[in-house]
Amino acid sequence: MRSHGGFWLKALSQPTIDLSLRTQAGQRTRIVESPGLSLPRDDLDALVEQLRIVAAKTLPEESLTYGIFSGEPERLSRAVVTLISEEDTGRPIAFNALSVIDVPLDGEPAEVTHLGLVMVDPDVRGQGLSWVLYGLTALVLFARDGLRPKWISNVTQVPAVVGMVSDTFSDVYPSPLPGARQSFAHLQLARGIMARHRAVFGVGEEAGFDEARSVITNAYTGGSDALKKTFEVAPKHRNAVYNEFCARELDYARGDDVLQIGRVDLAGARRYLMSEVPSGSLPALFAASAMLALQRLVLPVVYWMDDSRAFGTLRPRKQDGGAAR
Repeated sequence: MRSHGGFWLKALSQPTIDLSLRTQAGQRTRIVESPGLSLPRDDLDALVEQLRIVAAKTLPEESLTYGIFSGEPERLSRAVVTLISEEDTGRPIAFNALSVIDVPLDGEPAEVTHLGLVMVDPDVRGQGLSWVLYGLTALVLFARDGLRPKWISNVTQVPAVVGMVSDTFSDVYPSPLPGARQSFAHLQLARGIMARHRAVFGVGEEAGFDEARSVITNAYTGGSDALKKTFEVAPKHRNAVYNEFCARELDYARGDDVLQIGRVDLAGARRYLMSEVPSGSLPALFAASAMLALQRLVLPVVYWMDDSRAFGTLRPRKQDGGAAR
């Protein structure tokens, strides 16, 4: 706890997140926010190459051309990359690439965290990486933003992922769980995502969108073609209700996806910590979350009360030479 706390406390001065955390035995997880802006070109190229190594193991016969794989800084300027590597060798084994997108909601811009592309080296599947890839970064961003509820989105045809998102986050639609309903906010955000951000998840302009069901039809036409799966091949969830939902709602021959909209909030964070995170990883994760929450909740007050130094836009009460402001 002490070592993790000290490391994350040092990270509080970072304008964007670039943190490494030992999430389980033999594995380290790196979270990099806005790498297209925060990393030098050589470091950015090295990060993209690590992502491509995982992609090549996952799809050895195919290549992806959209989003993060382009290597273009502007495409990576709104991304948050979570990369899991072997601790001893440094070999990358899995990643998740989130995107932070702006979508209109009730006439005002709203920030949505799109859960993005997840890839896992086939050699390490089944080693319990899902809790890192599908929830850790969203939780870190939630803590860093002062525990304010945040909208998330997810595009998938994989029943296991549909279930993971439905179980982890709050107010998710579409979902087969009792009480799932499409609010006007869900509809507005879905419309905005489809109108402005198809390139984030590799869906072409010719793809259709069934608003009532929040299903993208003929989705694999914008650079993500290699990700298209049959229902038989798509990984299943342990709860059959999600498998039945996907089989009923999606046309796999055509290539349909669900566009899920939900929120990460305190209730969802509690469920995630209690049900998804292995008990051995909880101390480090609690330390990390506490440090990030400290950055947003406590440090601004400390900065405000200290009138002797400048912090961002705050200026000291007295300048050099004793002049008052």
